[in-house]
Amino acid sequence: MTETPHDPAFDDLLDANREFADHFALAGFDGIARRGVAMLTCMDSRIDPLGMIGLTAGDAKFVRNPGARLTPVALEAMVLGVHLLGVDRILVVPHTRCAVASSTTQEITQRVAEHAGVAESGLGMEFHTVDDQLAALEDDVRTLREHPLVAGRAQVGGFLYDVDTGLLHRKA
Repeated sequence: MTETPHDPAFDDLLDANREFADHFALAGFDGIARRGVAMLTCMDSRIDPLGMIGLTAGDAKFVRNPGARLTPVALEAMVLGVHLLGVDRILVVPHTRCAVASSTTQEITQRVAEHAGVAESGLGMEFHTVDDQLAALEDDVRTLREHPLVAGRAQVGGFLYDVDTGLLHRKA
């Protein structure tokens, strides 16, 4: 692999990484979720998945996507977690004030197109929103609970994270 030219846009992050590496304690860790937890949550930066449930690095597996939806890739990750990574508890955690749960697909598409400076038809991708966040959560939890590779192997719970209080509320 050839050396990539220096890019100052990442300097602060690489400096922080060097400090992190000075105290790195997970060398040789096998990757098994030590506390048996997996969480599907949103990519929103207001969410601290480890901190919100009192865990530390190595305790859990996380999948993040817009809206915390059980996409095919998220389902694949959960199945792998259950069968290969020690997961026996799965939390599905969307959150309050989520952009994909409070906007229409058209609104999101329009905002991205405007920001990108292209026509909506030129985006070349589809964005997915959530019409009813609690119904979507219940559906995703039910799908996981009934999936033949998860059912009977992991407990599944649906929670709504409040980004203004930091509290999780059980919904499914």
